[in-house]
Amino acid sequence: MKLKLVAVAVAALAPVLAMLAYNEVALRAERNEEVRANAAQAARQASSEVERIIEGVHAMLVSVSAMPAVRHLDAKTCNEGLRSVAENVPNVRTVFVLDIKGAPVCGSQPIAADATFADRDYFKDVMESRQMVVGTYTKSRVSDTMVLPIAMPVMEGDAIKAVLVTGVRLDWLQNRITERGVSAGNAVTIADRTGTILARVPQPERFVGTVIPDDFQTLVHADEPGVIDVRSQDGTERILGYRPIALPGSPLYVSAGFSKDEAFAQINRSTLASAFGIFGGALLAFVAAFFIGDRFLLAPIERIAQTMDRWRRGDTKARTRMRGADELSAVGTTLDDLLDELDRRGLENERAGEERALLVRELAHRVKNGFALVQAIARQTFSKSEPNRYRSFSERLTALARTYDLLLTKEATTSSVAEIVAAALEAHLGSEDDRVRQSGPNVILPADLALPLSLVVHELATNASKYGSLSNETGSVEIDWTIENKRLRFLWTESGGPPVAQPSRRGFGSVLIERAFPAKAQAERRTAYNLDGLTFEIVFDTMELEPDLPVSGDVQPGLRT
Repeated sequence: MKLKLVAVAVAALAPVLAMLAYNEVALRAERNEEVRANAAQAARQASSEVERIIEGVHAMLVSVSAMPAVRHLDAKTCNEGLRSVAENVPNVRTVFVLDIKGAPVCGSQPIAADATFADRDYFKDVMESRQMVVGTYTKSRVSDTMVLPIAMPVMEGDAIKAVLVTGVRLDWLQNRITERGVSAGNAVTIADRTGTILARVPQPERFVGTVIPDDFQTLVHADEPGVIDVRSQDGTERILGYRPIALPGSPLYVSAGFSKDEAFAQINRSTLASAFGIFGGALLAFVAAFFIGDRFLLAPIERIAQTMDRWRRGDTKARTRMRGADELSAVGTTLDDLLDELDRRGLENERAGEERALLVRELAHRVKNGFALVQAIARQTFSKSEPNRYRSFSERLTALARTYDLLLTKEATTSSVAEIVAAALEAHLGSEDDRVRQSGPNVILPADLALPLSLVVHELATNASKYGSLSNETGSVEIDWTIENKRLRFLWTESGGPPVAQPSRRGFGSVLIERAFPAKAQAERRTAYNLDGLTFEIVFDTMELEPDLPVSGDVQPGLRT
């Protein structure tokens, strides 16, 4: 009994645990999306700042290239002008001009006369592209410090007259990133097109000048920016937003990583607090179950369970007879009221069922009387003067009556295709039941489709008996139906009968077949008058389906397959 109380306590805690788990998953998913968005935004901001720095240097180089001393390669005047520019631009250390062979012409600092820069990649790229070029992590031959070289051509018409070179101070770039502030555990990295790190926060002394590992080189030259989960080189799990070099106006790779531990720290603390709270509640619930639950919980629950068990076993008079102000007594009282209500509804359903059965029997009687009356009127009206027409009308009316009888006998408004076919063919088969075979799944049709199908089958059977494969001793009929996408395909195939020819005029039977189905069924018909026998196919929408085991075999008169 104690174990049951423990189980009750566990069951009571289960929704709380489920809610906690759901909230945990939802909060973590929401926080993950938020951090990913923040990482992408941080990468965009850092990339925009880098672009502004490069654009500022570019603007400075454009201004310097317009100086007359630079354009005329006047070394003395050029040295003074470039020295003035370098002193007023804190993010560059030197500015100098090279001729088209890579030899220095003038600069903001003295340069050895025999120095050459023709071997520098940025010089080669400028000479080839004729555009501004952002170089790679380089040790300056002028200032002997690490810089990011930026070079642009000085054009005279369509020809390059000289190359203007400067270098962004990497110590200045590092300080700029550090001043922006990076939260604990987060990281910002700037790298050149070779993947060499130019600036990084934190631990710049460890990473600046090193190359990004091969596993992450694909990010440097990716086609578009993105956000991924990575384990950084310092061992920290981060959500990393990155901006590749391939983006327009982005000559450097920039990434911003958010530490997962820091991003989810608050959620982890909340989860831990909730877990301790649930553990305390569970402990208290177990203590209550062992010491006070037996009397105030277990006994009433056992009484309610016994009452439900007796009622389920057929004792409809079983009641808890519980009265009181506590919650479990209220549950017992409510249960008694519910069982009383079920008894009342059961009696009402029995009476309604009896009335429904009586109405169905009365309806069947009236329908049969109606068909008999119509048949009697037809017989009195034209059975003697037009016996052939009377016989055709009577057969059609009989087929319709059999279908109604089939529906009303089942006391439902639906019937299977197999039953409809058997009822419609019953008058035509006689002892030749082995000459007509049917096959197909157990498809249930509503009354507004069962009746048209019955009339169509009756007309086909009548024609087969008069002119087709059932008019001799050797012919046979194959009836097959399939169902696909709620459309029924019904196929009537005759063989072994006399030669078939297309009729010269349309009779009432043909009109009946064309117009039997309602418009909502979207019926499609096809008739082929082959030499070996008639083939008729009709496809229509079904409203209610119950596919089951397939039906196949000979059709027997009166047999409900």
